[in-house]
Amino acid sequence: MTSTSEGDSTGLQLDAAALKVLAHPLRSRLLSALRRGGPATATELAGALDTNTGATSYHLRKLESVGLVADTDEGAGRRRLWRAATDSHQWTVSDFAGDRDSEAALTWLVRDYSHHLGQQFDRWLDVESSWPGPWRDAAGMSDYFVLVTPAQAEALKADVDRLVTMYRTAGQGSPDAKRLAVYTVLFPMDLDDPSGR
Repeated sequence: MTSTSEGDSTGLQLDAAALKVLAHPLRSRLLSALRRGGPATATELAGALDTNTGATSYHLRKLESVGLVADTDEGAGRRRLWRAATDSHQWTVSDFAGDRDSEAALTWLVRDYSHHLGQQFDRWLDVESSWPGPWRDAAGMSDYFVLVTPAQAEALKADVDRLVTMYRTAGQGSPDAKRLAVYTVLFPMDLDDPSGR
């Protein structure tokens, strides 16, 4: 695992061990809950995620073992207060080439994220009409098609990351600010030609 930092944002480069720990339905949800809602106890997380405290504590310790969550040291007695250890995590697919367990874990994790993206965007669409016009105009989705080499696609991702980082806390202190989810997905359009030509 490698930690990264840009401004006040922190990230973790997943290695095989961290990937295999995170590729689990409850652990993925626990990390997301801590990143979205801030520090919480195992009991609070269990209630929010409709599971039991024992299982929640066990899986939090597994996430802690690979640097994804941490104890805030602010809990009282056995009541530990947990936080996400980083704001984000990344991976490089080629790091896991040939490791069938890691490749299977990564496939599961990415599909899980895709599933949750669909669920969350559907929830927005369900309530969108009740939101003020400026937010309805600002939110939404778009698609672009680009013709690039793998190196240019990597540069595109880096540019998008820099841009999003610049806006990460741009609205801090404003009563009009809301947290937005920003997803980026890159994939080849000609899926029948894996040669890349």
